[in-house]
Amino acid sequence: MTSPGTTRKQGRSSAFVDAQPVLVNASRFRKVHSADWERLDQLVTRCEKRSVRALSDDDLLALPLLYRSALSTLSVARETSLDRSLVAYLEQLCARAYFQIYGVPTSALRQLAHFFAHGWPDAVKSLWRETLVALLLTVAGAVVGYLLVVSDPTWFYGIVGDGMANGRDPTASAAALKATLYDSKEELLATFATFLFTHNAQIAIFSFALGFAFAVPTAMLIIYNGLMLGAMMAVFASKGLGFEFAGWLTIHGTTEMFAIILSGAAGFRVGTAIAFPGRLARGDSVVNAGRAGAVAMGGAVVMLAIAGLLEGIGRQTVTGDTTRYAIGLAMLAGWLVYFYLPRRT
Repeated sequence: MTSPGTTRKQGRSSAFVDAQPVLVNASRFRKVHSADWERLDQLVTRCEKRSVRALSDDDLLALPLLYRSALSTLSVARETSLDRSLVAYLEQLCARAYFQIYGVPTSALRQLAHFFAHGWPDAVKSLWRETLVALLLTVAGAVVGYLLVVSDPTWFYGIVGDGMANGRDPTASAAALKATLYDSKEELLATFATFLFTHNAQIAIFSFALGFAFAVPTAMLIIYNGLMLGAMMAVFASKGLGFEFAGWLTIHGTTEMFAIILSGAAGFRVGTAIAFPGRLARGDSVVNAGRAGAVAMGGAVVMLAIAGLLEGIGRQTVTGDTTRYAIGLAMLAGWLVYFYLPRRT
């Protein structure tokens, strides 16, 4: 049996041991964890020099795990009073990793620069299939509209409204139609340009917004826009002014039609995500599609604004057919390079 004195001694000894901090061998501690610290340091440095996009999928998955491990070792290092240089190194490493994982608020100017440098073109590039579908529907609508009006001019009034026609209809003479292409009356042209911009902006916005209805309304709007384009072309071509009308349209139309096509593509992405969510839950699929679509739509608004400037100013002051074609085709080439040319991340 243990005597009471011995028990008291053991109790005092146990209390003394519990009061002492747990000792950790610094060299062994470094050896066990240094590999994880070095890898975390490398990943964070790569993010700082370039961006998170520079990391592979495996690195992206490892980054938060390594960060939590570093936090745990930092806590141990502080509690066991390891050397100050190690504690300072871990504090700095964890702070750098935190900013890369959770991010920090950036200025509006920096966010805007990132939108134009990466966000918008990346979103458009991801919609290339939907963009191709919207383009084909536009071309198909234009061909059908052209053939319908050529075969029976009365189709024009069922396709194009009075506001859009503005006197450009099958009953107009060649001289009257030609005057609308080169007339320098600023008030008349400014009014028509404003109407046309508003009309096309509405089509672009509705093409995206109605995508949730399985993209059916979006497809109908895109086709209808093509029908109007073909019908107008048929009126001018029938009076021998097809080339001139195409030049009149090209100076702003390449930008404007591209914006409408991108808006339709964004609507298609949302609609197909609802109809065919794949392995994701329907809600998650729609959220992912909505993000890319919203970014592309935001950029399309910028394109419509640029088209409005070309339509309201450039088309009035530039009356040469060759110059109109040159400006329009240069804008188209610029958009294609901006969206689809590979770039560094």
